[in-house]
Amino acid sequence: MSAMAQLLFDEYGQPFIVMRDQEKQRRLTGVDALKSHILAARSVSNTLRSSLGPRGLDKMIVSPDGDVTITNDGATIMEKMDVEHHVAKLMVQLSKSQDNEIGDGTTGVVVLAGALLEEAEHLIDKGIHPIKIADGFDLACKKALETLDAIADEFPVHEKEKLIETAQTSLGSKIVNRALRQFAEIAVGAVLSVADLDTKDVNFELIKVEGKVGGRLEDSVLVKGIIIDKTMSHPQMPKELKDAKIAILTCPFEPPKPKTKHKLDITSSEDFQKLREYEKETFEKMIDQVKQSGATLAICQWGFDDEANHLLQARDLPAVRWVGGPEIELLAIATNARIVPRFSELTDKKLGSAGLVREITFGTAKDRMLSIEQCPNSRAVTVFIRGGNKMVIDEAKRSLHDALCVIRNLVRDNRIVYGGGSAELACAIKVAQEADKIEGIEQYAFRAFADALESIPMALAENSGLSPMDSVTELKAQQISTGNPHLGIDAMFRQTNDMKQQAVIETLLSKREQISLATQVVRMILKIDDVRVPDEEAAHGH
Repeated sequence: MSAMAQLLFDEYGQPFIVMRDQEKQRRLTGVDALKSHILAARSVSNTLRSSLGPRGLDKMIVSPDGDVTITNDGATIMEKMDVEHHVAKLMVQLSKSQDNEIGDGTTGVVVLAGALLEEAEHLIDKGIHPIKIADGFDLACKKALETLDAIADEFPVHEKEKLIETAQTSLGSKIVNRALRQFAEIAVGAVLSVADLDTKDVNFELIKVEGKVGGRLEDSVLVKGIIIDKTMSHPQMPKELKDAKIAILTCPFEPPKPKTKHKLDITSSEDFQKLREYEKETFEKMIDQVKQSGATLAICQWGFDDEANHLLQARDLPAVRWVGGPEIELLAIATNARIVPRFSELTDKKLGSAGLVREITFGTAKDRMLSIEQCPNSRAVTVFIRGGNKMVIDEAKRSLHDALCVIRNLVRDNRIVYGGGSAELACAIKVAQEADKIEGIEQYAFRAFADALESIPMALAENSGLSPMDSVTELKAQQISTGNPHLGIDAMFRQTNDMKQQAVIETLLSKREQISLATQVVRMILKIDDVRVPDEEAAHGH
């Protein structure tokens, strides 16, 4: 038995269990437990609600050690929030799983889950059993997903302009919306460079995102090559190389060391001189091997000392030291080079090539980076972001990640729905109509699910300064009378609420995942009726 319980027997030999330390446990049961969970989850959801949509506001989060993050990316807000409540942590994981699976829609999924729980609370107050509510939500979710499939449009993945419009929808609510078109083009260009459209596969590892403080967001560029945060090892080495032959070395540029523990005694200046000459000979031999292979640039994973650096400069062999493992791999892919672990294995066949290798300088701070461009394999690209401070660059990177994910999802599955809350409203209308056909108590859950779906267009209207109730009821009436499922909230005031005309596009994959994940988490929360938490005050108070 555990330390929490003790097994005893009565006078007839029947066993019974005595639970110990009950005064050190806080326990919530039944409706109290449910209400507590719903309150916690809703409070998290309400935090994110104001960040939804193109007019959504940003959140500033300060970590315990003083790091400041400014973002309106749902997954980042949830990750950085210091959440204590066990059910609120489920909402954090919900946002994370949407981010891992889809990459976009992390705010919407939490807002929807919060709305579903709010509706569930009203039904519980009416005396409906939580399992009945959960089952009804599941059936309503299936109906909503069917509706999404029915209203989805096929998307021409080969039309670049359409892809850019989709990326703009994702980036519209982000900090980069000043340079919206430019960042959308960067995202589309990056994904199409590394995408294999035949197998519908996109390898994100080939897209490197670098940032440097300084300049404006508008100075950000997509480089068809690799940028590494390193410089030539010697200041007198050339700052630009054309048609470079690149040797990528993962062996140290230094004399070999014995593998076992050793000690070297130098008793005279002659001995020291011999050691220096041996070191110099070894370096020269290594440099000769690199030169004989035909290399005009050596990129080393490890460092080398000043003597080796001086010799490299004297022998006209530019070199870069301390290049990290991931960058070494990307460079090898981009330049078609082979990574060489020993000098003896270096041959001309293992060299990579690049049309241009140059040092880029920034501002007056003497900041320099190395750019390897015009590579034979254009499938490795770098997005280089500039910004006024580190927070802007970090948020721009997160925004770009969302846009990259959206384009990747379109390459995988080219079906789309339209944004502005139009898809949710269309689903809400269909689910509410279905409720009238159901005889059982689940019809209440169906109507509640439809009301919860309306929370997304309501939040969009609220964040845009419109009257939420008026906007949504008017839209609903328009959708029903015209039969057009593309009518949504005109958050940007473009004089039309047809999201197809506005080109506000979202991927079907993302919308399906949002509704499914939110329903699953709500079902899980509704099924909890007993919680035991160690009461710290009781535990430490004795």
